[in-house]
Amino acid sequence: MIARAVSFWLAGLEARRIDVEAKAGRGLPKFTVVGLPDRAVQEARERVRSALGSSGFSFPAGGLVVNLAPAKERKEGSGFDLAIALAVLTTAGHLRSPDRLRRVGAAAELGLDGRLRPVHGVLAMMEAAGRLGLDGMLVAPENAAEAALAGTVAVLAPTHLNEAVAVLAGTAPVPALPAPASAGGDAVHPDMADVRGQLRARRAVEIAAAGGHNLLMVGPPGSGKTMLARRLPGLLPAPTPGEALEITRIASAAGELAADAGLLGRPFRAPHHSASVAALVGNARLRPGEVTMAHRGVLFLDELPEFNRQSLEALRMPLEDGEVRISRAAGSVLLPARFQLIAAMNPCPCGLYGDPDRECGCAPQRLAAYRARISGPLLDRFDLQVDVPRVEAHGAGGEPTTAVALRVGLARQLLAERRPALGDEAEALLRQAADRRFLSGRGVDRAQRVAQTIAALSGETEVAPDHLAEALSYRAGSLG
Repeated sequence: MIARAVSFWLAGLEARRIDVEAKAGRGLPKFTVVGLPDRAVQEARERVRSALGSSGFSFPAGGLVVNLAPAKERKEGSGFDLAIALAVLTTAGHLRSPDRLRRVGAAAELGLDGRLRPVHGVLAMMEAAGRLGLDGMLVAPENAAEAALAGTVAVLAPTHLNEAVAVLAGTAPVPALPAPASAGGDAVHPDMADVRGQLRARRAVEIAAAGGHNLLMVGPPGSGKTMLARRLPGLLPAPTPGEALEITRIASAAGELAADAGLLGRPFRAPHHSASVAALVGNARLRPGEVTMAHRGVLFLDELPEFNRQSLEALRMPLEDGEVRISRAAGSVLLPARFQLIAAMNPCPCGLYGDPDRECGCAPQRLAAYRARISGPLLDRFDLQVDVPRVEAHGAGGEPTTAVALRVGLARQLLAERRPALGDEAEALLRQAADRRFLSGRGVDRAQRVAQTIAALSGETEVAPDHLAEALSYRAGSLG
């Protein structure tokens, strides 16, 4: 008899169906797992054997083969443990509901004592189970709240292998689900009023939030660049239910979703400057990188020139396309990467270039080499470049986040309904700026979009020359 159970393998953010087949035969006792399993899947043999013994079930006496189909895809992780155990129990005659087993998915790790342990990516697996038309999904209790967010199929969250067998056999009630967690969209963000002075930088952050523009801040240490960046997410509107589900699915696939988390709010990711290309865009195991983790949110790169040049150049395509394709020997996945890039850097290696009170000690060659770490094409992708001088960091406090967020929300609504059109004078000014300042096609388009955002913040339906002039001034920073 061949017993079959259904489980899932996570490739990027996509949960792919895996049929777990088990067959017992005669011969010497041997437990074999085939179907391109990795080390963690191979070790499932010992976990399953111990869990069955601890649960009071006898293990098949002869040879036992478990196949994970399709065999062409490499299987990773410990999430197949429960499905393997249930298939083995069925082929050994302990579970007499093979039809029921084929209608219920299973994704959980097994402890040596038979307890179910959580795995990552359950939200995507639940969505895949819904598309397959399964009756339910067996998951660990710690994954129950996450699984319930999908709203696709019944969530079955037993605590032990014995309980899972009883639920499938219909001899035990379905375990009650935990109370739904509150959504994470109401997270408390730091207040813009905490930032002293920096009126122009604050204005640039407001424009960036209203139009979803990429922003580069240049200034000495302690001038408030990081403070401003960390306050930008508080200006953004809460994600729609569909966006929140996307954000939560990504966190689940990366294993960063808390057991009691609800739908998440917009992410703010700030990787260290030692991050590799794989850490930023995704690794060989087809796992999401920082650009995907920041999807629908903010990716903040502090000390921008200190990042590896290859890592920075890898950002160019995601910034344009809003997605990243990872192709490795293990396969290929397309991951979403529609994020807002906020970066900060010093004006020079010592940080004193342009300071009116202190002299910069950097040689011209060193200064040029420092700025050359950021390529022209990457710099061109920043819609806004603003200087954040030290002397401005001791001014008066500004508006609170609530007041600025209100303007940002109204501007976003206006931009969504109808983007302000360029007036004749503004269009003539844009053509003149393109000729005199040698703006690229991308530069012209970005300047126009920033001008439309500025007009929307003013409540105008047409871009005036002063709106465009302000937009062009943000492309003439100290690095422009």
